[in-house]
Amino acid sequence: MRPIEGQARTVRKLLESTKYHIDYYQREYVWGEKQVQELINDLASKFLADYEPTHEREEVVNYSRYFLGSIIISQKENIAFIVDGQQRLTSLTLLLIFLRHLQRDHSNHVNVEALVVSTKYGRKSFNIHVEERTCVMESLYDSGHFDTTQSSISVQNIVERYQTIESTFPAELCADALPYFTDWLLDNVHLVEITAYSDNEAYTIFETMNDRGLSLSPTDMLKGYLLSRLEKHKRTNADDFWRNRVHKLSDAGKDVPADCFKVWFRSRYSMKIRERKKGASPEDFDRIGTEFHRWIRNGSNAPQLNRSDDIHHFIMHEFDFYSQQYLRIVDASRNFQDELKHVYYNTMNGFTLQNMLLLAPLLPSDSEATIDTKLRLIAHYVDILLTWRVWNNRTITHSTMQYAMFLVMREIRGLSVDDLAQRLYESLGEERETFDDNDALRIHQQNRYKLHHMLARITDYIEVQSGQRSRYLEYVESGKNRYEIEHIWADHWARHKHDFDHEADFSEYRN
Repeated sequence: MRPIEGQARTVRKLLESTKYHIDYYQREYVWGEKQVQELINDLASKFLADYEPTHEREEVVNYSRYFLGSIIISQKENIAFIVDGQQRLTSLTLLLIFLRHLQRDHSNHVNVEALVVSTKYGRKSFNIHVEERTCVMESLYDSGHFDTTQSSISVQNIVERYQTIESTFPAELCADALPYFTDWLLDNVHLVEITAYSDNEAYTIFETMNDRGLSLSPTDMLKGYLLSRLEKHKRTNADDFWRNRVHKLSDAGKDVPADCFKVWFRSRYSMKIRERKKGASPEDFDRIGTEFHRWIRNGSNAPQLNRSDDIHHFIMHEFDFYSQQYLRIVDASRNFQDELKHVYYNTMNGFTLQNMLLLAPLLPSDSEATIDTKLRLIAHYVDILLTWRVWNNRTITHSTMQYAMFLVMREIRGLSVDDLAQRLYESLGEERETFDDNDALRIHQQNRYKLHHMLARITDYIEVQSGQRSRYLEYVESGKNRYEIEHIWADHWARHKHDFDHEADFSEYRN
């Protein structure tokens, strides 16, 4: 029997002209918007930490490496089957397809085709080969679009995640930095490929690496640290409360407990964020995002939890309050609620930074009415800010907006309703671009989904004010019956020759 092999590979070496298959029982692609956004944001942030416009292309080889985790392969009769890692590899393939389209008119084109497709005996096939996905992948590869009418959930999800990449990819990487980023992605992003030569061995490795009993989450480690320092008579009820609340958070999603702590700690305690320059050190904002359990123990701005009474109050009152509010925000993000509709609108724009802003001014002593008002003020502020930016062709990606939103979050921490309203009003007044600054709005690859939401809201507003029922959710629904954006005029210059001397003028006006 051949030994198990493990080898570190770059994205280029892993995917270039290599064929992977997926067993029929593992073929669902299930990554959501959050996972793809985090992947894009992490890659962009790591690259931009080293990138300088003055660099020569060759200097990319000295940029920092990024580890994307491991994949497990079962090698059977010279065919490589993915046992673990297909979500990441499928997402990488979608990103490479997007980069292929983005580079079409770019002078410094980086060839990525061989990492997506390969040709054998004159027949082209995808390197991540799943027969049921062939039509959707071919359509995305050729045009960047696919009609999901009567498609499976997995195929619909593939198209939606490609759209997530389109809307999330940072604008600052689309111009001069694009070939640098593409080079970096292919040669500086690494995965570990673990190869076994039987399904039994491959799945044993998978189970060993993912055995829940052998690993503690940051939430578990934080709980252990806090409870171990409580007096015995206070430990039992704190433990019961913690378990019940974390269970409730987990019911809202696998990642919700950890996200709750990250957003809460950032919104209430972080004072510094990593400077946007090469070699800068991570600050408390950054450390909370990667190791909030350790930050509580060692962070200079962390809450002082030296006494048993302090810890008990922290769990039974602070954690109780902020986790309740976080759950409410999560619910408003997923389910349209008229009183918090702007939270939903911001989520539809893929803006994950709003959660820390929403928690920042809230205090356990606030009344329900005060909490409601603060949440509405912040969500409406974010909505105006994002819409202005989209209108003016500015990016609203996580990496672009994070620093500015950190500053706002820090300024509004714990403010009263009146002071909060005044500060948010002043912040909007400091913006350089509003609706007045662009009278030639047009749709393009980076903004088409956001403009879809904007037009859906305008349409819905007019209809509701005219006495009709709201149809906003219908207008933004994806799937086979989805609404599309259409031109008012058909693309027939001949019909308008009496108004335009040149076809280019007609096209400009039509768009």
